Amino acid sequence: MYILNRRRFLQVGSLASAAMMMPKFLKAFESGALVPPGNKVLVIIQLSGGNDGLNTIIPYRNDIYYRSRPALGIKRETALSLSDELGIHPSLDGLKALYDEGSLAVLNNVGYPNPDRSHFRSMDIWHSASQSNEFWNDGWIGRYLDAQCNGCDKPTQALEIDDTLSLALKGDHNKGLALTDPGRLSNTSNDKYFKDLLQQHAHEDEHHSVEYLYKTMAETISSAAYIQQQFKTYQSKENYPATELGRNLRTIANLVMSDINTKVYYVSHGSFDTHVNQQDQQARLFKQLSEALTVFTGDLKKNNRFQDVAVMTFSEFGRRVSQNASGGTDHGTANNMFLISGGLKKQGILNDGPDLMNLKEGDLQYKVDFKSVYATLLNKWLSADDQLILKQHYEKMDFI
Repeated sequence: MYILNRRRFLQVGSLASAAMMMPKFLKAFESGALVPPGNKVLVIIQLSGGNDGLNTIIPYRNDIYYRSRPALGIKRETALSLSDELGIHPSLDGLKALYDEGSLAVLNNVGYPNPDRSHFRSMDIWHSASQSNEFWNDGWIGRYLDAQCNGCDKPTQALEIDDTLSLALKGDHNKGLALTDPGRLSNTSNDKYFKDLLQQHAHEDEHHSVEYLYKTMAETISSAAYIQQQFKTYQSKENYPATELGRNLRTIANLVMSDINTKVYYVSHGSFDTHVNQQDQQARLFKQLSEALTVFTGDLKKNNRFQDVAVMTFSEFGRRVSQNASGGTDHGTANNMFLISGGLKKQGILNDGPDLMNLKEGDLQYKVDFKSVYATLLNKWLSADDQLILKQHYEKMDFI
């Protein structure tokens, strides 16, 4: 019998956590039944903390905006012009370039009925695609995995580039896998210690919960080797920024350009919880976002994959219209989203900018339910049954 020290216990815990998140169908990849290059891929970038949408897409001809934000408003001469009425934050110059070339769409006033201003609760609503009065334990991408892999002959997979798996990727029967480095996951899973544990288990009495733990550990060891094998087939030569987001998008690019059958990648960036001194923090995070996406999209273009990859950004809520006394903004409601791809059917600004004349308790009112964006991506991009996955019908949009 093994005695676990603290370090080994943490390693087992991490591997077991990864194993618990492992889709049962992943071993099917070893048969070589892969979707050929050209399959559609969705990359989701979560702007954690509640990004301020009004200083992202700026209504620079609106006097109410500047009266509400006398010190925080982005000056018209520094905003990058998108239209006669709207500009984009000056640190998002890479997204402005994508806008100019027709590869970026901006969706304004996105939210949901009866919004919640709690980070945790609102993020759960976005992750699960529930109504604000419903509490679901599975996520919209997790239910996509459940639906697509129920009897289908080509299993699908979702990867989150993180240490822990978000609710969004947890289904009832299938779950995505969270990892930060395919090589590190493979090395950890091949540790002699874990293999010895599995060998020891073969001679022990079975117990249901213990059996499940060992089974998922075995599947993870097998799957980690497969992911690492695919990861090594392409290594980008592009100079990605030395930021966490830059490294994560490089990992995603390497996998997208391999033959791995991954349909959804999920990554977080932030925190955008800018109650104090918002200008510097948001500008810094936007610069990181812009630089990483510029290299990532350029990498996809050079490898003829940009038309098959769609990037969606979202945040759990926007911020209040008026600045606070600390040079920041407090939790708000409706927000904007970016959609980036070489395969967009509609580009540019997709709908009207924020309506500052009709606020509700000092907040913007949503005009587009975020679940319509999900329905569109599920149905038109991932070829899935959006109504089954989202549990009701939502109107689909025409950006793809």
